[in-house]
Amino acid sequence: MSTSPMQMSEARRFQQLRGHLSYLKLNDAAEALNRVLDQARTERMSLTAALERLLEIEVEATEARRLAARLRFACLPEPWTLNDFDFAAQPGVDEKLIRDLATLRFLDDASNVLFVGPPGVGKTMLSVALGRAAVDAGHRVYFTTAAELAAKCHKAALEGRWKTCMRFFAGPKLLIIDELGYLPLPEDGASALFQVINQRYLKSSTLLATNVGIADWAGAFGDATVAAAMLDRLLHRAAVAGIDGPSYRLRNHQTQADTIRKGVNARVS
Repeated sequence: MSTSPMQMSEARRFQQLRGHLSYLKLNDAAEALNRVLDQARTERMSLTAALERLLEIEVEATEARRLAARLRFACLPEPWTLNDFDFAAQPGVDEKLIRDLATLRFLDDASNVLFVGPPGVGKTMLSVALGRAAVDAGHRVYFTTAAELAAKCHKAALEGRWKTCMRFFAGPKLLIIDELGYLPLPEDGASALFQVINQRYLKSSTLLATNVGIADWAGAFGDATVAAAMLDRLLHRAAVAGIDGPSYRLRNHQTQADTIRKGVNARVS
C-alpha cells in the first residue's frame, strides 16, 4: 500500500515535533506526544487543549524532579509531615503557634524558630514537619544536628575550606539544627555554631531544637559571651515554643507495644 504525500507530511511533522521537544530537553513531553495526540483525536480536543495537556505533563515531571532534588539536599531524617503529629497526645505543644509556623510566613522576614524542651517531646518531629513543608513550597532546606554541624566546621577549618563551609550553611532558606545540648560540643563547636548563626542573621531562617533552657545556655556551651551573642541574634526575630509535656516518643512506642500485645492475645485466644 502506497503512502500519500499528505500522510508522509504528517508523519514527517510528527517526527520533527518529537525532535524539537527532545532538542529543547522536554523529554517527558516528547515521550507523551503520541499518547496525547491519540487522546486529542479520541476526545476531539482543540489544538490549544492538546498543547496545554502536553506541556502540563512536562511541568509536572519537572516539578517532581525538582522536589526530589530538594528532598535529597534537605537530608530530612524521616518523611514526617504535620499531619503525622498527634497534638492531642502532646498537650505541651502550642498547636496554634505550630499551625501558624506551618504557613511559612516566618521565612519571609528571616525569622527564627526555637523548640525548647526535654528529650522525646516531639521537637525533632515538628522540626522535620516544618522542613518538609518548606521543601514542598519550593524552598531549599538543610537538616543537621548540632554535633554534625560542629564536626563539619572543624574538619573544614583543618582542610582550609572554612569559607566554603560557611557559604554552604548560609545557603538554605531554612537551616534546621537539631539536638543542641544533647552532646557536648568540641572546644571550637560553640564558636562555629555562632558563626553559622551570625552569617544567617536577618538573611535566612534558622530552626533550632534544644533541650537546654535559654537561661542555661551560658553554662551549657562553656562560653557566656558566645552564648549571649547567639541568643541575641536568634531571638531578635524568633518564635519560641517551650514544650514541657509527656514523652511523645515513649507514648508512640507504648502504643505500638500495646497493639502487638493485643494481636498476640487475639491469636492465642
